[in-house]
Amino acid sequence: MRVSFILIIKESPVFNSQENVVYPGHGVARISRIIERNVGGVLTTFYELSFLHKDVTVLVPTENALSVGLRCLSTQENVALVFCTLSGPVQQERPAEFSVSSWNKRNKSYQLKLRTGSLQELSEIYRDLRAIEVRKPLSFGEKNLLQQAESLLVEEISLIQNKNQDLVVEQLRCTCRQNKNMQGER
Repeated sequence: MRVSFILIIKESPVFNSQENVVYPGHGVARISRIIERNVGGVLTTFYELSFLHKDVTVLVPTENALSVGLRCLSTQENVALVFCTLSGPVQQERPAEFSVSSWNKRNKSYQLKLRTGSLQELSEIYRDLRAIEVRKPLSFGEKNLLQQAESLLVEEISLIQNKNQDLVVEQLRCTCRQNKNMQGER
């Protein structure tokens, strides 16, 4: 019996200085520079990320860029998919499912989606929480999660579409308001 192995080598994505990138869960940052530092006797190369809407700078080892989920800005096509998701079917939950244990499960699922940094995953969180908001007042945790998802969506979409952030916020909210799947009574 002969066994073959295929070695798959994942290379770190190569980003350039002054390029905008997305750091999952934190938003859009600009690579202000690429630097080398001696860490534990080993010369390591880092991307220095300066977040566009926060006064925060982060160093990400270039070899770990893929594992932390660092990625390029999305495309216009992905933005179009976001708006399709927002106008699409909502994850249905019965009122009895709005219990604490249900929220804990949903929150865990939402946090995992948030960490992917995917526009698609963020739009699902946003759509589902907007739909819940139609049926009942959001809890403190749900409000915070909705705000975080909206902020991350707006940051990236406004850069991709070269639009003012306030216009993108209104576009997101309007799309959700017009979604017939979200219509309901409190």
